[in-house]
Formats: sequence, C-alpha cells, structure tokens
Amino acid sequence: MRLDKYLADMGIGTRNEVKHYIRKKQVLVNGTLPKGPEHKVSPGQDEIIFQGEKIAYIEYEYFMLNKPSGYVSAVTDAKYPTVLDLIHGQSRKDLFPVGRLDMDTEGLLLITNDGALSHNLLAPGKHVPKTYFARVSGTVSEQEIEWFARGVNIGEKKDTLPADLQILSHEEGNSEVILTIMEGKFHQIKRMFEAVGKKVLYLKRVSMGDLKLDKSLKSGEFRRLTEEEIRLLRERS
Repeated sequence: MRLDKYLADMGIGTRNEVKHYIRKKQVLVNGTLPKGPEHKVSPGQDEIIFQGEKIAYIEYEYFMLNKPSGYVSAVTDAKYPTVLDLIHGQSRKDLFPVGRLDMDTEGLLLITNDGALSHNLLAPGKHVPKTYFARVSGTVSEQEIEWFARGVNIGEKKDTLPADLQILSHEEGNSEVILTIMEGKFHQIKRMFEAVGKKVLYLKRVSMGDLKLDKSLKSGEFRRLTEEEIRLLRERS
C-alpha cells in the first residue's frame, strides 16, 4: 500500500495534505524517512509515525448507533444532519450506514466501512430478519397477524414476504407491536400497516440479524461493536 493512502485512510488528511506532510519530513517509516508519498508499506508490519505519534492501520470499523429521529441515514445531506454527524473518535473516513432508517424512525443502525458485510446483510436473497417496535393507530388484531404472516400487498408486483407480528398491548385506541420482516422495501412497515388501514405513529428498530440494540445506549449514543457481535454478523452474511 502507498504511504499516502495509508495515512489518508487513517484520517490524517487528504491525499494532497498527506503528501505535503511526507515531503516536509513529518512522517517516519520504521524509524527512517520514506522516499516519498508513493513509498510502499505493509499494514500491521511497518511502523508509521506521524508527528511523533504512531499511526496504526485499521481496515474496518463497526459502530452500533441508537439513531434518534431527525437524522438522515446517509453520508452527507445538504439539508438535514446525518447519522455520521453523531459518530466521533473513528479512525476511518469512509464510514457509511448499513441500509436506511427513515428520518423519523429510531433505533439500531450499523455504521461501518465494510462494504462486503453491508452488501450481504442487505442482499434480498439473504433474508436477514429485522425486528421493530411500533406504535400503531387503531386496534391490531389476530386478523392482521394472519395477514402479515401470509404477506401483504403494498402496491408492488409481489406481496411482502411473510412477517411475524406480535401484539404487545392496546391503549387509548392505539396498539404497541413487535414486527419482524425479512426484507427492506422502501417505507415497508408503514406501507404494510397502511394496507390494513392502520398508521404507524412511532417506529424503532431493535435488532438486525443477530445484532441487538444495546439497551444501555441512549438515543443518539453509539459504541463500537464487540468482536463477538462482528463475528455473528459475518456468520449471518
């Protein structure tokens, strides 16, 4: 790997900025000055020092975010704050959210730079389960449970895949439910309930595959995934 790419990947600066640092002799490789920005290094083997600080190479990073309402699931947005605005202390500059949660939807969102893992978790053929807590207008009944279990017509060529709907409670004319779906169509849960005459009032994702939202994370908080959580995700994908 080129030295300038190594340092840029680790957030030291842009490629041009990093080249400037190297030419100004602010970078050492194994205790000696490199030949230039194109100097080849081996992550994990060579020691890279920038302005007296050792820069370890991290290939992939994984964060669990308890997404709050009001944030867009995107890397950048011209109008609204994004979920990446909530992440700090990362080494990589190429992080992105895995999938999308609507702006008003809260809960579990995986942030990473592992493209292969993201692709496998989101691939339609993988049928990775995603579980949500929802507050819905009206009284959800056994009939909706049966309809969801068969699949619902939400205006596309095919009905949704069978989904598992559990009723938690009924209160003040509304219902609280847990819903597990096996796909991720646009506004899918809202459209499923609209198809049976209900409206989603509040939606929060609580799990994705084997990854469960850490209950200790307050809205807007995040943490790094554990090695065990990363292993479970890779096995699922």
